[in-house]
Amino acid sequence: MSEANNPLIDPAWLAEIRRDMVRFAGLQLRDETLAEDVVQEALAAALSGAREFAGRSALKTWIFAILKNKIVDQIRVKARTTNVSALSAEEESMDQTFDSLFKANAHWTPAARPSDWGDPAESLRQQRFWAVFEACLKHLPENTARVFMMREFLEFETPEVCAELSISTSNCNVILHRARNGLRRCLEKNWFVAGEQPC
Repeated sequence: MSEANNPLIDPAWLAEIRRDMVRFAGLQLRDETLAEDVVQEALAAALSGAREFAGRSALKTWIFAILKNKIVDQIRVKARTTNVSALSAEEESMDQTFDSLFKANAHWTPAARPSDWGDPAESLRQQRFWAVFEACLKHLPENTARVFMMREFLEFETPEVCAELSISTSNCNVILHRARNGLRRCLEKNWFVAGEQPC
């Protein structure tokens, strides 16, 4: 990439992408200082490797791929000292709430049946939806959010999530269930039913 058409030297463009990167990293790591650190590392790597950027993808996509790798490395470091199989009181209460949503035959109870979300494709196109989604994600218990983000955002395979966090496949599936249910309830309350107010 020539210096003349390098957005990485444009302060306005750099400030905008940095803001997006910090928000993304903060959601993954749940630690603002750590998020700032990995963003700095990713930007430094992008600046030093700018000549290698082949242009086969958008520059922002390439930079976020670097950031994603930095986040994955950081999660692997943190996973060695974090035991996510130990449930917090908040996560235990999510289990009780989850169980109350279903009848004995595993069908939804009438009161808990998911609401009609209208046209999801239209909602996904709205920027406000993602603001509410991020707020809902931040309100998940930390361990639940970590497993969900590793699987859905960072695209770890389930066996890799289990290996990194020292949890069983069944425990991982329960945590993912918990996360999806928590997000569903939050979105129904704050977006699809009540409007566009964040959690």
